[in-house]
Amino acid sequence: MARRSSPRAAMATAAVLALLAATATAAGLVRLEHPARSDGSLSLLVVGDGGRRGTYNQSRVAEQMGKVGEKLNIDFVISTGDNFYENGLTGVDDQAFEESFTDIYTAKSLQKPWYLVLGNHDYRGDVLAQLSPVLRKIDQRFICMRSFIVNAEIVDFFFIDTTPFQLKYWTHPEDHHYDWRGVAPRQKYIANLLKDMDEAMKKSTAKWKIAVGHHTMRSVSDHGDTQELLQLLLPVLKVNGIDFYINGHDHCLEHISSRDSPIQYFTSGGGSKAWRGVLQPNDDKLQFFYDGQGFMSLQLNQDQADFIFYDVSGNILYQWSKSKPNHLQPSTYITEA
Repeated sequence: MARRSSPRAAMATAAVLALLAATATAAGLVRLEHPARSDGSLSLLVVGDGGRRGTYNQSRVAEQMGKVGEKLNIDFVISTGDNFYENGLTGVDDQAFEESFTDIYTAKSLQKPWYLVLGNHDYRGDVLAQLSPVLRKIDQRFICMRSFIVNAEIVDFFFIDTTPFQLKYWTHPEDHHYDWRGVAPRQKYIANLLKDMDEAMKKSTAKWKIAVGHHTMRSVSDHGDTQELLQLLLPVLKVNGIDFYINGHDHCLEHISSRDSPIQYFTSGGGSKAWRGVLQPNDDKLQFFYDGQGFMSLQLNQDQADFIFYDVSGNILYQWSKSKPNHLQPSTYITEA
């Protein structure tokens, strides 16, 4: 049974949902407006790779998210994909929607808009069902699209549909079926997406620019770097001054600094099943790695971005901050283990 949201959450979510029917941006991407607080700040949580009906500690992660969310008075939540294991949803009436989302993230502080991207496991099910507005009638928090923009005044979040980039899903799907409706042919879809993102990023005047996708761009865990994203998407992020790339896919928590650009990579994929026991260094600088369950918070204002990783018990594992007083002064970094 769907749960009732608080009046405040209902109003915030209703305002966002009203914009879902708005005209897409000139770049062809839906743009949602999520106002920052009166002081210009923003607070949110990031979790990924949950979707297991509460098992593999998904419920414990959700419980701690609720506690941290209350402490930080968060504005919304981002999911980095793989929202429903193992094979997405079977349709809009699939009980997995409520059993893996509505009935899990029950804390009062989590009754805020959730912005979600699709993961590869979501693509193994009925993608159109997961994108359907019918799900928002069941739980109005659930805002899932392929690629879109959320503008929160001081920051633009660019949500990117990364699953179609991986060639192996098309050429060597093994025993899996991928729902490519609305995506095929691959090359045309990717070319149009990159063009739309490039145009939208160029037009952005936000102080911070953050890209969000499911797949890793840089990772030292099981999946490692995603070569197609490095070749096709990363150049777009670099040329447009993206500050951070946030992803899931690898079931861990990590922070990697680029050696050839200011971009910082954050993996928050510890929403449920984890502990893969894989550590494979790449060419960039590993700042933090935790091969376990947990989630991330992000607090932003005009001058600073503060990232914190938490484990399944709510303990702080790692903190990192980037300061950007204005566009003319160099950034400074603060790292705490």
